[in-house]
Amino acid sequence: MKIDVVKLYDNGTFAGDFLFGGENKADGSKDEKFPGSLQNFVIDTGKEVILVDTGFSPETPFKGYTKVNDYVEGLEKLGYKKEQVTKILVTHKHPDHSGELKSFPNAKIYIGPEDADALKLTGENIVRCEYTDGAYKNFEHCQKVADGVYFIKARGHTKGNSIVIAEGDDGVYYMMHGDVTYNDTALKKNKLSIVFEDLEAARDTLNRVREFVKNNPTIYLSTHTPEGYKNLEEKIIMKLD
Repeated sequence: MKIDVVKLYDNGTFAGDFLFGGENKADGSKDEKFPGSLQNFVIDTGKEVILVDTGFSPETPFKGYTKVNDYVEGLEKLGYKKEQVTKILVTHKHPDHSGELKSFPNAKIYIGPEDADALKLTGENIVRCEYTDGAYKNFEHCQKVADGVYFIKARGHTKGNSIVIAEGDDGVYYMMHGDVTYNDTALKKNKLSIVFEDLEAARDTLNRVREFVKNNPTIYLSTHTPEGYKNLEEKIIMKLD
């Protein structure tokens, strides 16, 4: 199995109060600045090409960032054509994660049912995921979508939020979590961002993510920080202590 990254935007910033102030606004300051980016991930199982999220559509402006690629352009630079994509795993409904779904009409699209409804997704290729394969480690509900690839119910950031875990051939777990946190510092500090639809569920999800990371060698692959692609490129195992 191979995991790769589609780089879309770079050289942005986040304020600390945005990253850490979800439960207590005093946990961060507007004066604290942290680097931001936008990237999504690709899982090549050797039999299938599976996308995890699809970035913004090309016509969507993303102010304050340097554009690197449109999504399809970035995918092609990795050597993949649109027609090769068999499945797309959508962590949640926000447009920086779902904007280019329209470019892959033949791929099966897995998404939490609440977020499918919010995006008004219909058609035979839409899989309104019911997570019928039981528990995965300390997560209560999952759907196996390919050998070693799991779509996991992880509510909070949105009502239909999910994460993806791929089991690497090297015994390492690759966690593509959407926006459970926006950077690694928030994970280490155990802080929620200010963006959530269900605070109690978001806290439970973050607790479970941290427990998983503590107990399993995990490469933590974020969408909105350069740490996401650096962790992948350098195969950095997340440490919380």
